[in-house]
Amino acid sequence: MALIVLGLSGFLSAEAAAAIYVDGELVAAAEEERFIREKHAKNKMPLLAARFCLKQAGIRANKIDVVAFPFAKISLMSPARWHFARRHWYAPDVALDAIFNGNRHYRESLGQVRQLLNQMGIDWKSVAIAPVEHQLAHASSAYHLSGFEGKTAILSLDGVGEYASTLLGYGEAGEITKRKEFYSPDSLGLLYASMTEYLGLDAAHKVMASASYGDPYRYDLSDLASFDGKTLLVNNNLVNTTGLRRVKEGRRGYHFSRELIAKLGPRRSGMITDDPYVHYAAGTQQLLEDLTVQMLECYLDDVLEDTGQLVLAGSCAHNAKLNRRLLALPKVSALFAQPAAGDAGAALGAGAYACWLRKVRPKPMQSVYLGPDYTLEECIQACEQHSEKPIFKTLTDVPSAAAELIVAGEPVAWFQGRMEFGPRALGARSILGCPNEPGISDKINDQIKFREPWRSFSPSVVAQIVPEVIEEQYLPEFMNVSCTISAEWRKRIPEAVNRVGEACVHLVNESVNSRFYALLMAMEKLTGNAAVLNTSLNRRGEPIICTPYDALNMFFGSNLEYLFLENLLVTKRGLH
Repeated sequence: MALIVLGLSGFLSAEAAAAIYVDGELVAAAEEERFIREKHAKNKMPLLAARFCLKQAGIRANKIDVVAFPFAKISLMSPARWHFARRHWYAPDVALDAIFNGNRHYRESLGQVRQLLNQMGIDWKSVAIAPVEHQLAHASSAYHLSGFEGKTAILSLDGVGEYASTLLGYGEAGEITKRKEFYSPDSLGLLYASMTEYLGLDAAHKVMASASYGDPYRYDLSDLASFDGKTLLVNNNLVNTTGLRRVKEGRRGYHFSRELIAKLGPRRSGMITDDPYVHYAAGTQQLLEDLTVQMLECYLDDVLEDTGQLVLAGSCAHNAKLNRRLLALPKVSALFAQPAAGDAGAALGAGAYACWLRKVRPKPMQSVYLGPDYTLEECIQACEQHSEKPIFKTLTDVPSAAAELIVAGEPVAWFQGRMEFGPRALGARSILGCPNEPGISDKINDQIKFREPWRSFSPSVVAQIVPEVIEEQYLPEFMNVSCTISAEWRKRIPEAVNRVGEACVHLVNESVNSRFYALLMAMEKLTGNAAVLNTSLNRRGEPIICTPYDALNMFFGSNLEYLFLENLLVTKRGLH
């Protein structure tokens, strides 16, 4: 009989998600935020996501063999709890809790898993429940799903799980071997998050984006953290703080101290592109990259020397500039950054690792199109029932119709096929524009996404032209590596390239997404460029769109004028 494994994440943190494996094949995965329309689904259980996964796989709940989640017991004999307690000496309640009640979060997570199973009508005593260490789950999501053969270097660079923030190890013949772990508060992920708070931003990727506007060497941030060839040490007098060291504004506490404010000045309240804050963003990015490279070369140099294969996961693996830096290392010849590298992807990893422990090796991840899709009939029904009464018609050639509007300078909403898993829109739930239309990026930022004007966009291009579009020898499938755009293509797609000539390119294969590929080929007929500007189908602060009804709500809540809803072209009344 087939082995059915359900992977879960979320509960006590954010990014609740579910994934299901059938005999090691990843059949479905989705994030709870998409269903409940609450960004990150903080402190939620992935109930709707889990129900979707079972429905998509055609499996009844009572057929699940294993339920895996990315939180495990950490022994008192482990150095993790003692390191955590020692480094948090200034907050005695936090330090003592690590020693005397150090698996509290594991127990609470286990209780939440059991509660979720009860809600799904499953007797939790009838299934095997598999706790997986958090960083090990991230490592498995990258290594087991990469498809790499032979010895492979593994880096999980995260905020914090149970206690570990970083795992350096390698995979060989399916087995994951740890070489080194670093424990909170010595965490580059938490450092980056602390500086994100200080810079007045609500997401780490905005620090990365604004870093392009700054000089990383204008101000010295080297005292925030260091690596001495053996140990990573974050200065928690400044960042990664808790207790009385934390700066508070009203009822909200931040993870940086008054000493940081004394060193750098008040928390940013103006534009991020102002001096000195834009340079602080650049310096934070540079520090992340430099220390990561040092740790990687210290602990995994021999593995990279042997095979050149590197896989990445954990929240920092969403940092496209860091991934670019690692890809450029002389000993790295092949890189796989898990496209759902954050805690949502830990559901993938927990499930994958549970498969491996049961002698079923997970199959490589084929695509990110793992969420729900909707029939034409469901799309028509959503239009007929929506209060705004949209105008819609059925098309016979959606790609050509979309390309004509895009080339005419119109941004369009593109809702096609199965929803993506992870934070990137890769041609299933996207807003698209013509990458050589002057001002199109400003229009989408200002009138549709309602987000900061300095935010840049990415191009989707057909696979066969990637070698002429980017300078790196790399196939960027998942839009998670910042690539250098060639001089010619900077002129051809200027609206999808940032100010330093880089972009997170999305490679499109016909075999993976045939309709999106057809759209790009239609763009080539009209413009000579098989490329389109691509960003996620959502507004600022919202999850990516999931259902046709969600798409219609966003459509009428922005200045979008055209929505391609499967085979429907949807417009607004009164549109000329």
